[in-house]
Amino acid sequence: MVSPNIMVYFFIGIWVIMPAYFANAFAPLSRGKMRIDGGRKMFGKDIFGAGKTWEGFFLGVVAGTLFGVFEILIYPYLNVVAVSYGIQLPELSLISVFFISLGAMIGDLAGSFIKRRIGIERGESAPLLDQLDFVFGAFFFALIFIKVPAASILLIIIFTPLVHLISCAIGYKLGVKKVPW
Repeated sequence: MVSPNIMVYFFIGIWVIMPAYFANAFAPLSRGKMRIDGGRKMFGKDIFGAGKTWEGFFLGVVAGTLFGVFEILIYPYLNVVAVSYGIQLPELSLISVFFISLGAMIGDLAGSFIKRRIGIERGESAPLLDQLDFVFGAFFFALIFIKVPAASILLIIIFTPLVHLISCAIGYKLGVKKVPW
């Protein structure tokens, strides 16, 4: 049986990271053409790669922010239920959900930058980096605006690779992603 405290921290982490999950999931749907790096190279390698486009970046930020607005709207109702189970959800704001979403997209860019530097091409797998880059970016910005327990962050870091792999496999089956990871 899972400890009630673990579940409390897990739900707090999910509550905070959801805008980032949406940002990361929606970015590939844009099928953008305008590369963020403009096709430029650094030391003979793409800076970010053809898969990182302005359209995807902005769609990700907008999708994550919109989901965050939904969370803000349901907070008064959901938190009443959460409190009855001993969970106090952090209150999100428009600025916090925007920066969580932005952080997710910046983290994803940083992951692509690292992959290009170490010679991993677009579409090639980089275990854990592929699944967690956006999470680290999102939490980096979230912590500026919201107090998030370390246990919540740790649980999301453990949980996210599984969720990410499942969502990528679904995206691959739907034809949104070229590779299932």
